[in-house]
Amino acid sequence: MHSWTDPAPPRIRPHDDRLELFDTSTGTTRHPGNDADSASLYVCGITPYDATHLGHANTYVAFDLLHRYWLAAGLEVAYTQNVTDVDDPLLERADASGVAWDDLAREQTDLFRTDMQALNVLAPHHYLSVSETVPAIVAAVEALVERGLGYRVPGGDGEPDGDVYFDTRAAERQTPWRLGAIGAHDEDEMRRFFAERGGDPDRAGKRDPFDPLLWRAARDGEPSWDGGTLGAGRPGWHVECSVIARSTLPAPFTVQAGGSDLRFPHHEFSAAHATGLDDAPLALTYTHSGMVGLDGQKMSKSLGNLELVSRLRAAGVDPVAIRAGLLDHHYRSDWDWSAQVLERAQARVAAWRQALAAERPEDAESLRRQIVEALSRDLDAPAALAALDRWADQAQARTAQQGHAEGSGPGTDALPAGADAAGVTEVVDALLGLRLR
Repeated sequence: MHSWTDPAPPRIRPHDDRLELFDTSTGTTRHPGNDADSASLYVCGITPYDATHLGHANTYVAFDLLHRYWLAAGLEVAYTQNVTDVDDPLLERADASGVAWDDLAREQTDLFRTDMQALNVLAPHHYLSVSETVPAIVAAVEALVERGLGYRVPGGDGEPDGDVYFDTRAAERQTPWRLGAIGAHDEDEMRRFFAERGGDPDRAGKRDPFDPLLWRAARDGEPSWDGGTLGAGRPGWHVECSVIARSTLPAPFTVQAGGSDLRFPHHEFSAAHATGLDDAPLALTYTHSGMVGLDGQKMSKSLGNLELVSRLRAAGVDPVAIRAGLLDHHYRSDWDWSAQVLERAQARVAAWRQALAAERPEDAESLRRQIVEALSRDLDAPAALAALDRWADQAQARTAQQGHAEGSGPGTDALPAGADAAGVTEVVDALLGLRLR
């Protein structure tokens, strides 16, 4: 599967990698552990049964900052993202809509790519769907069964024979992984989240309520694939990311990222499955973005209150303003999108663009240092935007003091010979992904 096309970020003066990133698994803010010259990132992708809403966009824009930070520091970055195009919510939506599941997945994945391109999110280097990864997933599940970490559950109560589950307690005995170490939830929270987020704690025949599904035996009316010794069926949710990550990134890779609702069970068991295969940790650092509501309510499909990126774009909203509105909130915070958030973002973008007419040659370097300092502190985008505000205010004040007419300043095209080619527009695009021209 192809990702999307995007221009390379502008080249700017490189900075030292002094990033301190919050690690969910340890509850500490620290360097994520990448090498001096390279880093690797996995961000869990969409289940393509609906258009990109602002909660999705918040996650991908947030970790686009991490990608850009590393690139601007001169690191070689390997970035993988998956597409969960085989899963219960997608199949249920396709059935309710009267369309083929794979047609729905293609349509919504195409729309997602278009939204990401509009928001200037850098494309992942590896963009893999579950449907194209099934043979590798089958091999991984077979290996887990052979190692004693996967087992078959007998049928009954309308369920067929052949579902394969991961043995959580065996994994704790045989591997370095421990339940709860990744998501950092207590047991009561884990039990609640497991039931709410795709788990089936009451499935008869399971050895432990926490055991997650590895391979779902074929059912009538559902897509299925040749599962080798597993029999026909389709993959469980968590193992897809384990396999896709292991096939494209180092073991362990630097940062596993996603929304905070993925802390448990998804990231917990993705890590468990990967470690179960080779005893290596999945990632060095786990970091998560907050949830985005709408006007004081959690955004959800059941409430019908999703604010879609494509809908905003169709209404004529500048994607730069959407991105600025997202970046005005720290990536780990829970917050609400509203008309006021958008209005503030639009006003700021207009002010930044107006200030470009009064840019001085030395402005870009000063702003670059301030933005890098802010991003080095756990990707503090609001502080970076505040630095951009201060620069714009100062530039506008200079124009007023000099009595220049609006738009008559030197601009970045008038930099003197020998000056750094990167101006404010290049710095802001490279580090924050905001296209001001």
